[in-house]
Amino acid sequence: MLQLKKEKAIYHTLNMFSLDVTKKCLVAEGWSPVFATSQVQDALHRATTGSNSQVGCIFQILNTQESPPTYFQTNKFTSSFQDIVDAYGIASYQEVNPGLFTIVTFPFLFAVMFGDWGHGICIFLTALYLIIREKKLASQKLDDIVEIMFAGRYVILIMSLFSIYTGLIYNEFFSVPFELFGKSAYACHDPSCGDATTEGLVRVGQTYPFGVDPVWHGSRSELPFLNSLKMKMSILLGIAQMNLGIVLSLFNAKYFKNTVNVWYQFVPQLIFLNSLFGYLSLLIIIKWCTGSKADLYHIMIYMFLSPTDDIGENQLFPGQRIVQVW
Repeated sequence: MLQLKKEKAIYHTLNMFSLDVTKKCLVAEGWSPVFATSQVQDALHRATTGSNSQVGCIFQILNTQESPPTYFQTNKFTSSFQDIVDAYGIASYQEVNPGLFTIVTFPFLFAVMFGDWGHGICIFLTALYLIIREKKLASQKLDDIVEIMFAGRYVILIMSLFSIYTGLIYNEFFSVPFELFGKSAYACHDPSCGDATTEGLVRVGQTYPFGVDPVWHGSRSELPFLNSLKMKMSILLGIAQMNLGIVLSLFNAKYFKNTVNVWYQFVPQLIFLNSLFGYLSLLIIIKWCTGSKADLYHIMIYMFLSPTDDIGENQLFPGQRIVQVW
């Protein structure tokens, strides 16, 4: 059965060749990276020598007008990130490869959602084990779930490191806060304050030096405060990544000298994205800096429903209504 499978595999490969009747030989055409030309020639030479063939293999480069398939040279670290990008879509030949940027953006956006340095350490140890034992595990037959984890071991490693970092910012260790970087800036000086409220707290020290002050955890203000922080930060990072994608399309259009895509794809996308979500990001930053109580939902909704109405208490900067109408 093994011999039969080998013969069938050989014939299956040979059936992809075309027969040159005049020269009585088989002709195969395929794509190869330019840098791999010498490697292909060496492989053909080894095959000829190893099979004791009396006829040698002729390697010839053909000129064609056909568009080549996209090839990205990867290694064991970058291959998993490239697979993530290819699952959504493969870049056309000579376009910018988004996989390079995904090495940073994918793990970090994951960590923004999964910020817990306790869980991050567990994931880090798991990924480290897979990397240390990679030679032995690569030679074994793994089940489906372990094989997926093993293939993405470097992705998991980077995600865990970013999760530890964002977890320290959120001050969450398995959802429990710690005073790692100093004492809380607040202390309880009133019987009314307790585990479920921040009322009665008095500021007694300097601002907590790194991350979220542990006093917020377990208080009534925890969800409004932390959800606002995480949600708004996610919006800023998401809009930044979307703008990066639009800018990459500009580089593609410039490289291929496609002015139509510049003026009728890049420019409208940039205007529409930043006139809506880019403006929202600007309002978020202004609100953070000024401490305003303005309702951003109200501003964004009525910017379209009632653009000429007075903004009132939701005004964040002078001339805001004119800017929104424009």
